[in-house]
Amino acid sequence: MQIGETNEISRVVTEDLTAAAVGSGGLRVFGTPYLVAMMENAALETMARSLPEDRGSVGTKVEVSHTAPTPLGGTVTVKTEITGISANGKLVDFKMTAWDGAGPIGEGVHQRAVIHCRRFLDKAAARGAGAKE
Repeated sequence: MQIGETNEISRVVTEDLTAAAVGSGGLRVFGTPYLVAMMENAALETMARSLPEDRGSVGTKVEVSHTAPTPLGGTVTVKTEITGISANGKLVDFKMTAWDGAGPIGEGVHQRAVIHCRRFLDKAAARGAGAKE
């Protein structure tokens, strides 16, 4: 991974990607939770290209502005760019932008942490075993 590395993904807005479908709003337009998910996915893909098989990444912070609606059938494209990597290489910061055929629809910042997959899953399982019902 290196600062300046980018990734883009696109999706056509279908009924299941609307605010009404996810419950974040009542309208049949591209839902903000899906915008956030696309942004995280693009960042995840960027990091996955450089990580060994036993490593992964998890989101630790996300801040997004969703500034314009995209109707059913529109195509949303998200671009992420690495803007910072911590000295120990464990935290990676991203700038994110999103647009559709009419122009910009959102932007934000995101941070992901490199994890050891097995240790992370073991930690999750231990938390589950200790959960009170």
